[in-house]
Amino acid sequence: MLRCYTQLNGQLTEAPDMSSGDQPPSIIWFDLLNPSREEETQVETYLTLTVPTRAEMAEIELSARLYAEDGAQFMTMTSLSQLDADEPLKTPVTFILKGATLVTVRYADPKSFLQFSMRAQRPNSPPYASGEQVMLGLIETMIDRIADTLERLGDDIDSISRAVFRTQGTRAMKSHDLQAAIEQIGRKGDLLTMVQETLVSLARVVAYHSALEGTLGKPAKETRQRGRQIQRDATSLRDHATFLSSKVTFLLDATLGLINLEQNQIIKIFSVAAVVFLPPTLVASIYGMNFAYIPELHFAFGYPMALGLMVASAILPYLYFKRRGWL
Repeated sequence: MLRCYTQLNGQLTEAPDMSSGDQPPSIIWFDLLNPSREEETQVETYLTLTVPTRAEMAEIELSARLYAEDGAQFMTMTSLSQLDADEPLKTPVTFILKGATLVTVRYADPKSFLQFSMRAQRPNSPPYASGEQVMLGLIETMIDRIADTLERLGDDIDSISRAVFRTQGTRAMKSHDLQAAIEQIGRKGDLLTMVQETLVSLARVVAYHSALEGTLGKPAKETRQRGRQIQRDATSLRDHATFLSSKVTFLLDATLGLINLEQNQIIKIFSVAAVVFLPPTLVASIYGMNFAYIPELHFAFGYPMALGLMVASAILPYLYFKRRGWL
């Protein structure tokens, strides 16, 4: 899918498809979403450049993600899609900036793109006169969305923490509840890792664009200030994500510790039970022996006495363990 945007009366406006033949003379943003080869060719012909393939976008080398070619800047970052779903996805997004025109290439549909395009086309939105401003606006929208995600993650982690560490007077979580909590903690930790990777990738893109000089020209002072602000926001969010990651690590260790404590308590109960029932077993074994002469063999109360010894030999060790604090 190819969407074209131009500026009309100071506002970003979606333009007709390039294949219609009546496209406006100046397009400032080409948005390629799961593009076909024909759509890529149209953009390449219009701007005289080569759009990177999906395999090239997936490369992780810095030189393959940030480079200049054909008089254009090619900047690929890792973005997040489906943040509101149970399984968010990492997806590469490429920004191609040539002159006043921006090309975005993506194979997923992060919600930040839709939010930005809707906001930029409102009558009271800030003017977007160039592709560079569109790119920075998109990145700022991504930052806002990541901030919302971190806020939600923080609330979820606090909720899990309250469930794991219940206050006195409430029923403690059972082993299966703690195992479910570990699964939730693991999902939050995975999402935090993806958020941190996205923030690092985003900061690299902004730093590369702000520092680039030469044939492509140095960004304007206002653009550099805006880029520094984005970098500060990304750094603060990365610090917050690091704090949440440490909290997730502590919560995971604590939950595993609680599971170990519960399992040790169960083993302790079985061990004590074995010790408690050992004396009655000994008494029963002695009186069950077939000797020719047993003093209590013809004793009228021999059987009740044996039962009483069994009960006493079970109760006395239990009371002793209880007094010593072993139970």
